[in-house]
This record gives sequence, structure tokens and C-alpha cells, in this order.
Amino acid sequence: MGSSVIDSVVSQVFTEKALHSFYTVGETCKGWERNVIDQPLAVKNIISNGASRIAAGIGVGENLADLTMARMIDHTLLKPDATLKEIEKLCFEAKEFEFASVCVNPSFVPTCKKLLSGTKVKVCTVIGFPLGATTTAVKRMEADEALANGAEEIDMVINVGMLKHGDYDYVFEDINQVVLAAKKNRAVCKVIIETALLTDEEKIKACVISKAAKADFVKTSTGFSKGGATAGDIALMRYVVGSSVGVKASGGIRSREDADAMVESGADRIGASASVKIVSGAKGEGEGY
Repeated sequence: MGSSVIDSVVSQVFTEKALHSFYTVGETCKGWERNVIDQPLAVKNIISNGASRIAAGIGVGENLADLTMARMIDHTLLKPDATLKEIEKLCFEAKEFEFASVCVNPSFVPTCKKLLSGTKVKVCTVIGFPLGATTTAVKRMEADEALANGAEEIDMVINVGMLKHGDYDYVFEDINQVVLAAKKNRAVCKVIIETALLTDEEKIKACVISKAAKADFVKTSTGFSKGGATAGDIALMRYVVGSSVGVKASGGIRSREDADAMVESGADRIGASASVKIVSGAKGEGEGY
């Protein structure tokens, strides 16, 4: 992954930012936030023509909001002291509300696969979590095992230190190896870039590399660092990856209002532990992931 290509994209994005050419018009919209247009009819037409997923920064209009929000959520439980009983409850809730997936640590993948058999809910797990600092070989092996155990979606953490060091070839290969494992098993791969630890320039670079490595999604956060998703980061990530790569917001999303702000800024998927409260419209406390 050549640094000249990455630097060129970074320059282009910051030029566009300076020109305000992709800011949404509106007095309450500042910076990168809400860089989207509500097109509920367009989304309906795309779905009616056979699309199973929309990977684009299109805001969800009111006619679609209640219909699609649950199917945009990865119902998440990744705390280190999660018990089997809590995982069973997670799966029960996911089935009841038909969330897109449950996102759990790798040891719980076989259990979730069994509990969710015959439902629309997928099993998602995390790789290199939460630091992203394990070697590429270990991440690939971890992904292969999780997929063999029934995982249908993989959320992997990039090596943040290598990105900051400027070793883009390492970061590309690290992502691509997990992507290849996922593609081999017809699974989805999401790349967690840990936005709270990155400058805007580094966020752009992480998104460019993830897209080049054929990731299906870029994702904001692990939920275990010093910050989570922001509407500004989502809009920036959406602008960089375009419509061919999904954007997942995770970290600190505790209410329907939080989730709506992320969707309006370009998110296709939401990672949250307060999922039930989000879809019911109540303001929840949640874990914030």
C-alpha cells in the first residue's frame, strides 16, 4: 500500500473539507457532522429490487426508521466477565427484536451459533480484541477458528501503533489476512480503526487502507479505549470509503437519539449493548459499546 496514494487521498479529503463542498446545509450542522441526505424512497426502491444490505451514507427517513433500526444493530456483549447466562439472554433478545447480529467474544461463538440457528440473526465475533497488537498470524488463526465455529461476521482491530508509525504495508497485510479468511467462508469483515486514538489524517489513512484490503466495513471503536463513536467521525469515514464500504458506529451509543445521529451521519450499522433500549425509543444507560 503505497504512501503516495494514501497521502494523495488525505490531501484531497482535507481540500474538500476546506471548501465545505460536502457539508450538509443547515445552521445546526457543523464540521463533518450530518454529511447525508434523507432518501427513504430511494432506499425502498433499492431494497425492493433485491438488495439485502445498503452500504451507503443515506439517512433513514421516518417511514423506514422503525422498520430498519433493529436490523442495523449488532447486539453486543464483550465485557470480560460476561457469563453464559448473559450470553443466552443476549441471544434471546436478538431473536425477539431481530437484530442484525450478536457480537460476542470468540469463546461464545459456538453457543450463539446453536442458540440462533434458524433465525435471521448472525453471529459476529471480534479478532485481535481490544488492542489490535497481536501478530498478523495470530489474528488470521483466531479468525479461521472463529469462522469454523460458526461466526458469520468478524470485527477485527487494526494495529494502531503500526499505523501511527507509518508502516502501511504491515497494516494492509494485517487487515487483508483476516479479510481473506472471512471471504473464504463468505463472512463479513469489519475493521475497527479505534478513532479515539487517531488524528483525522490517521483516520483517513486507516479507512483508505481498509478499503484497499477489501474490508466490508470500517468501524469506529472497540468501546474499550478512551472514546467512542462521534457523528463527525462517521461522516468523515463515510466520505473517505464512499458507498462501496459500510460504516459501523460503536462506543457510547446508549439511546435512539444517539443511534439516529450516527445513521444520519452515514452509519450503516450500530454496535451497542443498549440495543433493546434503542429500538424501544427509551433513553438507556447501557454499556456504551
